[in-house]
Amino acid sequence: MDGTQRKNITPGARVKVIQKPHQRTGHLTEGIVKDILTSSAVHHRGIKVRLTDGIVGRVQEVLP
Repeated sequence: MDGTQRKNITPGARVKVIQKPHQRTGHLTEGIVKDILTSSAVHHRGIKVRLTDGIVGRVQEVLP
């Protein structure tokens, strides 16, 4: 599922995010959403979230 639309992401969802330092390499981190940090409905680079382990990144993919 698309990570650029806020409606696709809920706390507790499994996602793959890209952290700011890894934007050039494209390294994705998998985790569970704790908080949604982006307030707008859509963000072209991905909705920013905080994972349960404290990592902050932009959602690239919502996993089933």
